[in-house]
Amino acid sequence: MHAMISDIAIAVAILLLMAAAAGDIATRRVSNRLSILLAIDGLLLQAVAGVGVATFIAAIVVFMVAACCWRAGLMGGGDVKLLAAAALLVPPRMVPGLVVCIAFAGGILGLLYLGLRVLVGTPSIRRPQRLPGRLLRIEQYRISRGFSLPYASAIAAGAAFVLLEG
Repeated sequence: MHAMISDIAIAVAILLLMAAAAGDIATRRVSNRLSILLAIDGLLLQAVAGVGVATFIAAIVVFMVAACCWRAGLMGGGDVKLLAAAALLVPPRMVPGLVVCIAFAGGILGLLYLGLRVLVGTPSIRRPQRLPGRLLRIEQYRISRGFSLPYASAIAAGAAFVLLEG
């Protein structure tokens, strides 16, 4: 029974992470609602696993370090909340590995955007009619202008990797 609840909670977490990543790519915003739902899902996962107060301490430490990064202008506020919620998805002993996987995914994202910045020219004058074309045009504009990275996608990739491998 516990394994089934854990599997469902992990599937829900991955769906929430994917939604946060998609929203961040499309709008450069991370929904507070998604972060709250992810945190609740993480608390459920840890309750089923029987992990105690250490989970909260680990998530608070992650939040405080990420908040310092936000204060320094290195990441957005939505990313800070999403990262803290993601820290609740794993037992405290796995939080350092989670952070490393997220940082690795963020590095790949950064390299991808640097490479795309060289390859992508300015957006065409013609406006695409369909939504996917419009989203690609907006992203092309963001890349060509050096806008911020959609770091929720790195958080989602790193957290999903740890959840599926853990």
